[in-house]
Amino acid sequence: MTTPLEGLTAIVTGAGRGLGRAEALELARLGAAVVVNDFGAAGRDGTGGASAGPAEAVAAEIRAAGGRALAHTGDVADFAAARELVAGAIAEFGGLDILVNNAGILRDRMVFSMSEDEWDSVIRVHLKGHFNTTRFAAAHWRERAKATGGAVYGRIVNTSSEAFLAGSAGQPNYAAAKGGIVGLTTSTALALAKYGVTANVICPRARTRMTEDVFAGFAAPEEGLDPLAPEHVAPLVGYLASPAAARINGQLLVVHGGMVAVVERPRVQAKFDSKQDTFSYDELDALLTPHYAERPAGETFAAAEVLGLRRGASGGDGGVPPAGR
Repeated sequence: MTTPLEGLTAIVTGAGRGLGRAEALELARLGAAVVVNDFGAAGRDGTGGASAGPAEAVAAEIRAAGGRALAHTGDVADFAAARELVAGAIAEFGGLDILVNNAGILRDRMVFSMSEDEWDSVIRVHLKGHFNTTRFAAAHWRERAKATGGAVYGRIVNTSSEAFLAGSAGQPNYAAAKGGIVGLTTSTALALAKYGVTANVICPRARTRMTEDVFAGFAAPEEGLDPLAPEHVAPLVGYLASPAAARINGQLLVVHGGMVAVVERPRVQAKFDSKQDTFSYDELDALLTPHYAERPAGETFAAAEVLGLRRGASGGDGGVPPAGR
């Protein structure tokens, strides 16, 4: 069996269930020692009390298969807990080489009904949680690079969502957090490249407790692997964490059901120049109103069509709606 991650240490957040669990198992299968982080909240909204059970179960599963694993139940959205998570990985396994940020919660509501707490809690867990762990992992790699005088090995794989790419009307908090994660990733990729560290972001589509409502109408097949199984996503995470992906940095990839799509940065679709020192209202009206006149009502900048993944699109997803994890 190929073990490209042999001798490396990984942290996977939100690894007690669903995608995080599949990713932790894949990294271990590829040879990495894995710190399995999961707060263990009973509900997918982050409420209902914490539990060490999910993280401990996955760590035990890895050890039973002959791998090395440590369970960690801290809240990655807490700055001190994230520091302790990174420090714990270094203390237990002698270093840190891979960080997979996956932890998240859902508190869905239309924007006109959303409470301040529903907004703050989702931004806190997703976006701040990604930042916290990245901040301490990045500091560790920078210190190592300075000490050795050369590049080090470091891989960050962050988790965004098609809710950011294609829009999600009932998830303004989630979509905003996932968009922020893309910005965090590209900034981190530029900042850490000189140290030998890469940072990439994936938009996975999988059937987990986070998406059980979204995919309720798409039953798993009675035989064979579910097209929405998290196991379709995990191999890409393993690859991005490996030495083979050294030239992949600051990239956004959509992954699900045996498909990986590399997403380009936004391109300028049209450009208008003023014939005066600056635009006037009348000039903008004359230029922009006709430009948008033929577009369908309600079409947004964040349209699913840009990915070719809308329902029934040619070369698209075969009718599965875009969704977050």
